[in-house]
Amino acid sequence: MKRKYLITLSLFTLVFLVSFTDMIDKKHEPVVVLELFTSQGCSSCPSADVLLEKVGAEFKNENVFTLSYHVDYWNYIGWKDPFSQKEFTQKQRSYAQKFRDNQVYTPAVIVNGQEHFVGSNRTKMYAKIKEYKNKSSQYNISLGAIENSAKNIKLNYTIDGNVSNVKARVVLAIKERTTNVKRGENARKTLKNHNIVVNENYLTKVNKKGNFEIEIPKIVSKGDELNVFFILENDQKDILSAQKLDF
Repeated sequence: MKRKYLITLSLFTLVFLVSFTDMIDKKHEPVVVLELFTSQGCSSCPSADVLLEKVGAEFKNENVFTLSYHVDYWNYIGWKDPFSQKEFTQKQRSYAQKFRDNQVYTPAVIVNGQEHFVGSNRTKMYAKIKEYKNKSSQYNISLGAIENSAKNIKLNYTIDGNVSNVKARVVLAIKERTTNVKRGENARKTLKNHNIVVNENYLTKVNKKGNFEIEIPKIVSKGDELNVFFILENDQKDILSAQKLDF
C-alpha cells in the first residue's frame, strides 16, 4: 500500500513538474523591433531611412518590425519635419537615460529597446537582426480588426504569456510617404519615409484579451495605407514581443 502510494505521488509530482516547466519555459517565435529616430531636417538621416526600408522589406515575413520616430530637435535649422513630435524626442531621451547616454542623436536605431547604434550602419544592422532573431520570446500576440473609420481604428488582441508585469503600447504608422523638402540640410531633396509613427498610446491595463482604440491624427491623408503595431515591454523598456496589423 505504501509503495503504491509513493508511485502515485511520484507520478503526480512528475506531471506537475512537466506542466509547470511547460508553463514557464514556453517559447514563441523571435521578434525584432527596430525603432529609428530620424528627421527630414538631418542630412545624415536619408541613408538610415533607406536602410530601414530595405530591411523591413527583406524580413517582412520574419517578425522584423520597423518604425520611424521623427524627432523635433532638427526643426530649427530651416525645415519643420511634418511628422516630428516632441513626444518622440522625449521618448528618445528616455532611452538615452536607460542607456546612461548623455546625448541624443540622429539617425539612431534602438533594437528591442535594449541597445542603440547609428541607424545607417548596415553591417551592424544586419548583425543585430541576426542576433535577436535567435532569441525566442515568451509571448505571442494575435490581433484582429473591429472597426476602421476616418477617425479611429478599433482592434482586439490576445496575448499568450504571463501579462502580470508587462506594459503594452499600440502604435499607428503610415506605411510610406514621399516629401519634397524645400529648406534645411536636405533642401531640394525628395525623401521617402516608411512606417512613420503618427500616434502611440499605452494601454492602461494589460489583460490576456481585450480591445483597444487608437485615434487617426489629421496628418494621415485619405490615400495613406496604415499599419498598427502592438508592442509588449517590461518596466526597463525591453521589448518582449510585437505584432502588426495592416490596414
